[in-house]
Amino acid sequence: MIENPERFNRAMALFDEANAQDPNQDEGQPKELLYARRMTGMLERFAPDASEAAQLAVHAQHIKRWTVPRNSYPMTKEGYHAWRTGLYKFHAETAGELMRLAGYDDAMIESVQKAVGKRALKVNPDTQLLEDIANLVFIEHYMLAFAAGKPDYDEAKWLDIIRKTWRKMSSAAQGFALSGQIKLPESLVPLITKAIGS
Repeated sequence: MIENPERFNRAMALFDEANAQDPNQDEGQPKELLYARRMTGMLERFAPDASEAAQLAVHAQHIKRWTVPRNSYPMTKEGYHAWRTGLYKFHAETAGELMRLAGYDDAMIESVQKAVGKRALKVNPDTQLLEDIANLVFIEHYMLAFAAGKPDYDEAKWLDIIRKTWRKMSSAAQGFALSGQIKLPESLVPLITKAIGS
């Protein structure tokens, strides 16, 4: 239940205004704006009764991501992990700033920042829900393009990626993915089946 719909809508609009500045396009829309909408759309399908904090966190997960490009960190495995960790902090701080402008108090901001910052995964329900939604959206909308961009990956590498993604999801999200409620990338279904079946 949304405590103050006007404040909630104001925060969501501020998130969208920020993401609308993304110069990168995806299907004719700013990339991160489309991503946020896909995240919220998936949340409405998977957990329509999600908390206010979860709804805000899911929409803000990639907020202004393009401003921290991957090449701003060393192009190594360690650099990649540092970039990801830095992004969690950046997204959480950016979401908090915009929520404060919308009129939210520190307690709600902290709840959203905890989820966006990927803190207490598997323990904090909102963090786990955000992780579930991110993985469901990746499978439905982005996995196929990701595969096309990695022609050098062999089957073993792909099985490892799929299994790691699967392990991050709750059993409810796993069941949702297998129940026909999301569109699996058809050409990857045999690989997905092999990965999660063993």
